[in-house]
Amino acid sequence: MSAADAAVAARARAGRRPSAVAAWFRLLRSELGLVFRRRRNQALLAVLVVLPVTLGIVLRLSSPRGGDGGPNSSLLDQLAGNGIFLAFLALTILLTLVLPLVVAVVAGDSVAGEAGSGTIRYLLAVPAGRTRLLSVKYTAVVVFGLAACIVVVGAALAAGAALFPVGPVTLLSGTTVPLSEGLLRVLFITLYVAAGMAALGAIGVAVSTLTEHSIGAIATVLVIAVASEVADNVPQISAAHPYLPTHWWLSFDALLRSPIDTTTLLHGLLSFGVYAVIFLSLAWARLTTADITS
Repeated sequence: MSAADAAVAARARAGRRPSAVAAWFRLLRSELGLVFRRRRNQALLAVLVVLPVTLGIVLRLSSPRGGDGGPNSSLLDQLAGNGIFLAFLALTILLTLVLPLVVAVVAGDSVAGEAGSGTIRYLLAVPAGRTRLLSVKYTAVVVFGLAACIVVVGAALAAGAALFPVGPVTLLSGTTVPLSEGLLRVLFITLYVAAGMAALGAIGVAVSTLTEHSIGAIATVLVIAVASEVADNVPQISAAHPYLPTHWWLSFDALLRSPIDTTTLLHGLLSFGVYAVIFLSLAWARLTTADITS
């Protein structure tokens, strides 16, 4: 074969080579398949279905007629008159531990699981692919976190509609909005909570790059979340509260008032974004300099 023929053949092979975007989506599909087919993760999603339904049944049997003055009393008051509020109440309760645990399991295992099994050496064999691998791993964590939030809200809405009256939604501020607008606010709240879980997922991915033991990474992420929630309730360090990773998680109640407190929501989204950028940068720095021979 002449040099000209070889050049033509090389260009033809290059033309058939999938683009970087297509390769990224192919790797993402593979990663999502692994994440969602893993029995442990399926069990976590099943738990997220059961808990809101159980919560609704318990509250229906107890027939709450008023709050006890606690942080969830307003939601309990509203739940008796409209089943949609079961979704808000379920998110509020599950955000204290269960949803962070679900995200910690997936994020903590994202890189550490590959390192523990030895497959990380093959995935990192091409230096140019390390950034792509990290972006795919984090995107899979974000998608799973969003799916977890959707499962909670979907199960809660179904249970709320079956156990309680459903109709126009009376917000916490006393304003009544049509059911369609109430459901739209449910969607925005779901996306807001998913953004908070995405920030926690970034912390988890960063921790996952530091160890070969996924259990240790999962435990570390969960400890960070719990410690942040505890610190957020210590009045002596109130000045530091806005900078804690969990401080803005429950600020979605701004969407249950009229007018909507957009300032609070933007502060929360900014906090989530800052945490995601910082910890993804740390994860990138670690992963791109990792010695895959050790």
